[in-house]
Amino acid sequence: MSIITENTITKNVLENGKFPSNDVMLDLNDLKKVYPTPKGDYVVLENLNLQIRKEEFVTIIGHSGCGKTTMLSMIAGLNPISGGNIAVLGKHIKGPGPDRGVIFQSPSLMPWMTSLQNVLLGVNQVFPHATKKQRNDIAKYYLQKVGLEDAFHKKASELSQGMQQRVGIARAFAIKPKVLLLDEPFGMLDSLTRGELQDILIEIWNKEKITAVMITHDVDEAIFLADRVVMMTSGPRAKIGDILDIDFKRPRTRKSVLEHQDYYKYRKHLIDFLEH
Repeated sequence: MSIITENTITKNVLENGKFPSNDVMLDLNDLKKVYPTPKGDYVVLENLNLQIRKEEFVTIIGHSGCGKTTMLSMIAGLNPISGGNIAVLGKHIKGPGPDRGVIFQSPSLMPWMTSLQNVLLGVNQVFPHATKKQRNDIAKYYLQKVGLEDAFHKKASELSQGMQQRVGIARAFAIKPKVLLLDEPFGMLDSLTRGELQDILIEIWNKEKITAVMITHDVDEAIFLADRVVMMTSGPRAKIGDILDIDFKRPRTRKSVLEHQDYYKYRKHLIDFLEH
């Protein structure tokens, strides 16, 4: 059973277990994903239901192969839906769109372009009626927020892996999406760089208040960043197995989280789920 406080239920959940419609940013309803194979259909996800509130940060954990990335790519509109539907602010998605920004594990930058040019790729498309100066100001603002004010004109190929991911974070926030989707964005980084980028991500998110959905294999990262941690069952036919509310105040620091009396209770809950 999920650890959900009585206050959370009173404040956010209706009697039917769903959030009020005006509070929901992202709604996954009976989501299904099927891949045809020579031996028959392989059902990755089935009967997957999840609602994510406006300005909420949700992390998703589960074993490899449970369909986490498949679900995220479907939300992004990059992978066709086999059944059910996905809605952003009540409107069913039909493909990729600027209302959803994506940060991948690999930043996927254009290596011959500068940091600024890479961020401007999205900004120019989303804000075509803005002046050139306005678009440049937007791109520079977010590059400064991720600590790259001295690397505007460095080519992506000249940047370290951590710096490239900073560009990826800036690029995603710069298009002002309604939903930010993160697919293990720090999974390939060393622990020091990972911690730095977690802090940068949550600092910008605290200011922007964009709904965020992040896949991670790291239990500690899931707890530190999230308002709720969603646990997926193992595949095939994966679905939501449990949801854990993280009742830490924001803004939060890593030190305050580690010293909180509930931290190890949350951690044990997640590890117990993964080990079953």
